[in-house]
Amino acid sequence: MNFLKLKVALWKEGEYYVSQCLNVNVASFGKTKKEALANLDEALELYFEDVNVVNSPNLGEVKSPELVNLNFRYA
Repeated sequence: MNFLKLKVALWKEGEYYVSQCLNVNVASFGKTKKEALANLDEALELYFEDVNVVNSPNLGEVKSPELVNLNFRYA
């Protein structure tokens, strides 16, 4: 069995925890951190089910993510 090292962001939004994989565009949520991560794991399994992981151009490498604030102006 092979493993991928994926970077995940996890934060609380209202009453739920949101988990987002930074390497691919997959996210999930749950009422606890553990549930959010378990749900993300299931979503990633479905995402990678039909993807050739070794040659996938969609698998971005995230070495050192940094969280920054951005002031976005909108109308």
